[in-house]
Amino acid sequence: MSDLAIRVEGLGKEFHIGALQTDRYRTFGDALVEAITTPVRRARLLLSGRATGAAELDQSLWALRDIEFEVKPGEVVGVIGRNGAGKSTLLKILSRITEPTTGFAEIHGRVGSLLEVGTGFHPELTGRENVFLNGAILGMSRAEIRAKFDEIVAFSEIEKFIDTPVKHYSTGMGLRLAFAVAAHLDPEILIVDEVLAVGDASFQRKCLGKMGEVAHQGRTVLMVSHNMSAITQLCERTLLLDGGELVMDGPSSEIVSSYLSADGAVASRWSRADHPDESDEKRDLVMDSVEIRAADASATDVVAFEDSFTVEIRYTVRQSMSGIAVLFGVIDQKGDVVWSSWDTDSTDWSEKLRTPGSYLSRCTVPPHLLRPGRYYLNVAAHVPGVRMLDTRKQAVGFDVSTVGYGFTHKRPGVVTPQLEWDVSRNGG
Repeated sequence: MSDLAIRVEGLGKEFHIGALQTDRYRTFGDALVEAITTPVRRARLLLSGRATGAAELDQSLWALRDIEFEVKPGEVVGVIGRNGAGKSTLLKILSRITEPTTGFAEIHGRVGSLLEVGTGFHPELTGRENVFLNGAILGMSRAEIRAKFDEIVAFSEIEKFIDTPVKHYSTGMGLRLAFAVAAHLDPEILIVDEVLAVGDASFQRKCLGKMGEVAHQGRTVLMVSHNMSAITQLCERTLLLDGGELVMDGPSSEIVSSYLSADGAVASRWSRADHPDESDEKRDLVMDSVEIRAADASATDVVAFEDSFTVEIRYTVRQSMSGIAVLFGVIDQKGDVVWSSWDTDSTDWSEKLRTPGSYLSRCTVPPHLLRPGRYYLNVAAHVPGVRMLDTRKQAVGFDVSTVGYGFTHKRPGVVTPQLEWDVSRNGG
């Protein structure tokens, strides 16, 4: 048995982003049409001055460049970085979905991948048939799959629909079954890409628990996530990618802290208009903006310890729904959740119907609470125990200054409230 589960050396991936290339499957008809239209398109771009030659018509982008690392059997390794850093491309290469342009990646062991919801599922086959298909792809015998089948179905919680074609599944149902298959079919190496980004809160907790079990079973795990708390909780080691390059590799707590504080300044406002996403058009509720305001109602990214501040979350409801909760979680530089608060905690909106329209949920955080340092807000809207409607990780950030922090000695803990005490002497 090899003393390495994964070995990556000089790995690079180049994509062509010009009008001449696509990543989708191409038919003969596509090639014929392209052969006829490409010269015309080239001429039009050249005449309009928008391109001066073939190089500008067919530009390239290095999604990964000179990546090198090793993973030992039984290691649980996180992969983090901003959108576009190359995380998903790396996992696709390791999963043998995409070929590298340079370098190589050695994989020693049977690999199970969960890169996107429903990856490897055939829409015309039932859930049951897809479980057996995925097991066969992993090289498992029918008897091995059958021994795990009941456990997979129970975890996915879709027993009633297991004999229904997958094309009729909702996104959440597809995720449940996909994760259950990937986690239960005993691959020696499990590669997971942002599995916690979809699904309701209870299922996300269930996935975290299962990932913890897999890690303790001694299997090798490579996990991409924007959930820094999950990374620090499950992974002892983390890789940080930036611009397609591996910039840090070390203990998860150190890498996460460095990643969250890398920018120097933080943004006190997030707006969907500045971060468009095609998937937003499919949501029944979508976040529009998140903003932090000081006690005087001005936008701010620095809050004094002695002052209160307000979190404002604006969102649009597209379908009438009841039972919605809008919330935010305060995240420290280790990626841990300090606390979370829901807009149903002190209002009567827990059962009220939210009809289509624009809404504002506002929460005031009292002074003398968070110790000086940097924090981030995760914001979300969900129907508790049913489904996640929208979520934005580390949407905004802010610093708590030492103004008003009058403690004479350093206090341990993230929360340092100034509580009321009474001191008296007993007896005479």
